[in-house]
Amino acid sequence: MVDERVRRLHEHLAATAELPLDRTATRWVAEAEAVAADCRHIDNPAVVRDRVREVAELLSNVESTGHPEADDHVAAAAELAADVVDEA
Repeated sequence: MVDERVRRLHEHLAATAELPLDRTATRWVAEAEAVAADCRHIDNPAVVRDRVREVAELLSNVESTGHPEADDHVAAAAELAADVVDEA
């Protein structure tokens, strides 16, 4: 279900907010989190996929956050984003 995956995607990204991330990673992750937050309120599945594609592109810029727990959250979020984007 897209709604559940988008909710979990946002939760993973939001979980990084209080962790000490690399400055560059913070910029990408914070922007991705903001887009994911917006996606939770969009009813059109095609628009959600387009916006989640943007999240995936933002996260693709993050090689490492500098924090292992945040890296795990970003990896999980990227996987969820890919699942939503790949859904036809």
